[in-house]
Amino acid sequence: MEPIVYKPGTRKREIRVGKGFSLGELQAVGLDFKKALKLGLRIDKRRKSVHEENIEILREFLKEVKG
Repeated sequence: MEPIVYKPGTRKREIRVGKGFSLGELQAVGLDFKKALKLGLRIDKRRKSVHEENIEILREFLKEVKG
């Protein structure tokens, strides 16, 4: 499970693998920093962007973890 980010400075929205999920993405699915670390999620504290793709990835991960 890897977060998706967009390459800066490109005309096309080229996708690459990110270093971690942003805090905004974690908040969107109801996770805080410590819970995310306990679940083994990578977090990028510097990134401010929130991408719907990453929120969906996190929701699917939480469904798998819960049951």
